[in-house]
Amino acid sequence: MIKILSLCIISLVGIQAFAAEQTIRVNDFSDPNAAYAIKMLKLAIDHSDNPNYKIEVVKEDFTQARVNEEVRTGGLLDLCWASSDAEIESQLRPIRIPLFKGLLGYRIFIINKNNQAKFDQVKTLDDLKKLTIGQGRTWADGRILEANGFNVIKTNKYGSLFYMVEGGRFDGFRRGVHEPFGELEARPTMDLTVEKNLMVYYQMPFYLFVSPSNQTLAKDLETGFERAIAKGEFDKVFYGDKSIQDVLQKANMKNRRLFKLENPLLSKETPIERKELWFDPQSIPDNTSQTSNNNTTTNQITSIE
Repeated sequence: MIKILSLCIISLVGIQAFAAEQTIRVNDFSDPNAAYAIKMLKLAIDHSDNPNYKIEVVKEDFTQARVNEEVRTGGLLDLCWASSDAEIESQLRPIRIPLFKGLLGYRIFIINKNNQAKFDQVKTLDDLKKLTIGQGRTWADGRILEANGFNVIKTNKYGSLFYMVEGGRFDGFRRGVHEPFGELEARPTMDLTVEKNLMVYYQMPFYLFVSPSNQTLAKDLETGFERAIAKGEFDKVFYGDKSIQDVLQKANMKNRRLFKLENPLLSKETPIERKELWFDPQSIPDNTSQTSNNNTTTNQITSIE
């Protein structure tokens, strides 16, 4: 009788362990943020109450809209990652831990090499608003800039922006601090450079998202992230990532004049008050410190908040 009971208990434990295993299907086709997002997903799983989640990477040429729909309906994908706003949060269940600690909200300019002197004259937010800014027509950034009173010139094609700024159609176009260096390396013959002194910031969280019906996965990932943050493991992965280190070394963030803007597209649920979740250029660790530039002004902040 005891042996039978023992076998039943062992079988029950085995069934529960098997049931706890769940595959998380994600899509990483042609996505430069995929490797980092998956690394953070693994971190959350490892610190959750259910470390038996398995990640299955799907490689389909889906648009972001298709990815979101597959996750929303529980179709081919279980989880995705994206910059967040109120609209996407109304459709998908966000894990409200900014994977990049809001780093994507820091924007610097690609300009014509001959126009640095024009940007050197910018001392105030009103000065900056006198310049013309290029944007993709469908980018949320355009709406954010317009809401803050900027003169925005839009185009349908991303690649056209480089030719337009080179040709003087507008003064510059803003890129996330992680973007312009690689973009210009890929266009070595163009008369373009990264502007040296200025940086624009608005809160732009980049989250993991799951289906609204998958509350178990959402809560497991939230638990895992909170534990990783409390142990310092989240920041260790963030600052230890080579792509992040590359950004912090090249972008000279500590020494730029910072203009803070409002983001009217943010969800009201954005955890703005949790300072530990957000990157601060002045908190960059010494081992990723940047060389100061004699032409820059150390982190002067202009805000319209």
